[in-house]
Amino acid sequence: MRIPLSWIREYTRFPASGTAEDLMAELVKVGLEEEDVHRPTDELSGPIVVGEVLEKIPEPQSNGKTINWCQVRVVPEGAAQTLTHEGIDPSGVQGVVCGAHNFEVGDKVVVTLPGAVLPGDFRIAARKTYGHVSAGMIASVRELGIGEDHDGILVLSTLGLDPEPGTDAMELLGLYDSAAEINVTPDRGYAFSLRGIAREYSHATGSPFIDPAAQISTGKINTDDDDAARPGHKVTLTDHTPIYGVDGCSRFVTHKVTGINPEAPTPPWMASRLRLAGMRSISIAVDVSNYVMLELGQPNHCYDAAKLDGGIEVRRAAPGEKLTTLDEKVRTLNAEDLVITDQSGPIGIAGVMGGARTEVDATTSTVIVEAAHFDPISISRSKRRHKLPSEASKRFERGVDPLLPPLAAQRVVDLLVQLAGGTDTREVTDAGAPELPQPIRLDPALPEKLTGVPYTQEQISSTLGAIGAELRQEGEHLLVTPPSWRPDLTIPAALVEEIARLVGYDQIPSRLPVPPAGRGLTTSQQRRRGVYAGMAAAGFTEVLSYPFYSEAANTRFGQAEDTGKPMPMLRLANPIASQHPALRTTVLPGLLEALRRNVSRGFTDVALFEAGAVFHPKSQLGSAAIPDLGVYPGEEVLAELDAGIPDQPLHIAAALSGAEAAELPGVPGRRRDWADAVDAAQKVADLLRVQLEVVQGQHQAFHPGRTAEIRFNGERVGHAGELHPKVIEELDLPARTSVMELDLSALINGSPEQISAEPISTFPPTTQDVSLIVAHALPAAELEATLTEGAGELLENIELFDVYSGEHIEAGHKSLAFALRFRAEDRTLTAEEASEARAGAVALAQQRHSAVQR
Repeated sequence: MRIPLSWIREYTRFPASGTAEDLMAELVKVGLEEEDVHRPTDELSGPIVVGEVLEKIPEPQSNGKTINWCQVRVVPEGAAQTLTHEGIDPSGVQGVVCGAHNFEVGDKVVVTLPGAVLPGDFRIAARKTYGHVSAGMIASVRELGIGEDHDGILVLSTLGLDPEPGTDAMELLGLYDSAAEINVTPDRGYAFSLRGIAREYSHATGSPFIDPAAQISTGKINTDDDDAARPGHKVTLTDHTPIYGVDGCSRFVTHKVTGINPEAPTPPWMASRLRLAGMRSISIAVDVSNYVMLELGQPNHCYDAAKLDGGIEVRRAAPGEKLTTLDEKVRTLNAEDLVITDQSGPIGIAGVMGGARTEVDATTSTVIVEAAHFDPISISRSKRRHKLPSEASKRFERGVDPLLPPLAAQRVVDLLVQLAGGTDTREVTDAGAPELPQPIRLDPALPEKLTGVPYTQEQISSTLGAIGAELRQEGEHLLVTPPSWRPDLTIPAALVEEIARLVGYDQIPSRLPVPPAGRGLTTSQQRRRGVYAGMAAAGFTEVLSYPFYSEAANTRFGQAEDTGKPMPMLRLANPIASQHPALRTTVLPGLLEALRRNVSRGFTDVALFEAGAVFHPKSQLGSAAIPDLGVYPGEEVLAELDAGIPDQPLHIAAALSGAEAAELPGVPGRRRDWADAVDAAQKVADLLRVQLEVVQGQHQAFHPGRTAEIRFNGERVGHAGELHPKVIEELDLPARTSVMELDLSALINGSPEQISAEPISTFPPTTQDVSLIVAHALPAAELEATLTEGAGELLENIELFDVYSGEHIEAGHKSLAFALRFRAEDRTLTAEEASEARAGAVALAQQRHSAVQR
């Protein structure tokens, strides 16, 4: 929120000599964060004055361009020039070359004289150009840094101004003003207004606060008073599908004004304040609407009354309805969108953006001013769904004062009457009834319990009264009714936060907690860290991704078989992004997005891993109520809370693409494949000292035939292998991308309590190879297990080193070659002993699998 200093001075006693830095220093005391300072004079300096065009001589040039040689008087008629910078004519008349043509003799313009500096460090000096010495420049709004219009120079009469030549144009246009920018947290939506900021400045300094809303006078409807408001435009509020039982619109006010001049200029003081607040001047009606929004914090909208078709209805959109918004984009509406409609259909997405069909334009003379109060959740969801952040939605999704709509509408009408020559018809509609904050019971001892500061009863009462709350004693407690502009105050702890904030955070003592002695990492923590460190040492880079996925991503990677139905998952009530509404049931989608992003940036050889919790819903979701703060709830309540928490096992996943090592001259790099994914799973098992079983598997996201199912203690704990080509194409991943994912919690829970190092034998090993021909369908892992069993205790290690099918191998069969390493702990093995163990392994393979030694 940007705060023009001239504006804040209207509602507080901020010193005339005060700077933006001074204002931010005071606001920081009450918890607002400083962001930046916006000061036009940092890039703009004079002399910049008003000039009157005395002579304008068009001169065609050889390049086809026509310039104007102008004589411009920059001092009052009959007065002497008092400026003495080099290039300034003592006569008070400057010769200036100008390429624009949108002005005539007699017009008042802005002249930057020699010595002036414009934005971009553009320094003005007398320069010879087009055969003349041009001693200055007639400026456009873009050259002055006050707008984007560069079609021609700024003619002051278009702003309704007729100043005397020589007048300081920077003061005339409000360029000596400056603005402080602060960051507004989501719970303090009232601070998105000058009204709210002025109130906070009053809290910080004790300065009197002048409420701009209190200065607005509205008439009563249906009374005998001549000045009373009369019933206005028909408005209907309908919501058959409210979100969480809350109607999308609780109040909708319209106010009609006629006879406005759409060509009326926006006063420079208003345009200057809007510009400093970060908004550009557009037209008188739009500028007045924005000005009131910034002033009071109540978004509002102006409809061209001639373009409205019948009465207004606020309702949920019908599926498939379309609306062309003010940005000229056609948007397909969702059934959850709250829309404003007339008889022809939607004319705006409530609280987000109006429709193009009813917008005010250069012919508009009668305006229906709307100010309403909308449900923050409805507005927030529509904003995210349509990717339409706006100044209005920014305020509505944080909560707006429900008592403001009639005041804001009246303020817009008053300004249109004052600045655009309109007539207030007093035709007003106020539909609906606002919901006001409910009283909160506050224990006077609670503030000290939560903060450690012994606040007095007077401090508590005066602080809560200062924010606008109404207080009533009820026994030993205070019954506190928050002000209408503070929808964030709903629980006693929130009131305590206000007390601590306004009395001063510096009053809260700072005491570091003393940790209990003798405690270190748990066994589970140690093993998790050991796995992460081991994966990093093996060449994998750890990444972290958001745990929010689409339902399709959860279903594709979270369940092995394509059942045609989404798997059970936890959906967020208010997701950050509408396309990611669910908590993850698998780590792979986020990891693969990280891999895709790295590859797209030129990292072709990538090995990544990620570990994190996944979320599986239980039969009970949540609890019936949240226990009170500051009181031990009891074992039954804790058990109820725990029963509603979803299962959150820890998963670890790896993703690989490209070459294992960079290619060298004459040495091609080995391309990673499914076997590397299986090795990554085995690496995790080795770090935890557990034994995994790898068998042929199937998974809808994996390549058929290149998928391994990983088992532990007979239970499936994950998959490894190459992704399915269709998945690779859909996710824009490199060809032959391989992944693995394991239930790390299951492996940690099943790992031995005490891991002991195996003794190193001092006796030499004996290695023998065996090559067996078996049926093609027999998994290598199954044959390996058989050989291990048949070889007996002397077998130290077995490793598959060759798979062959083709010439000299019977159709439907394959040859698997294993290296067997034998070793005894107490002696050197003889060749006969090793051969005997090898023969036992072959015999068992022949018996079980009809294996034939090759």
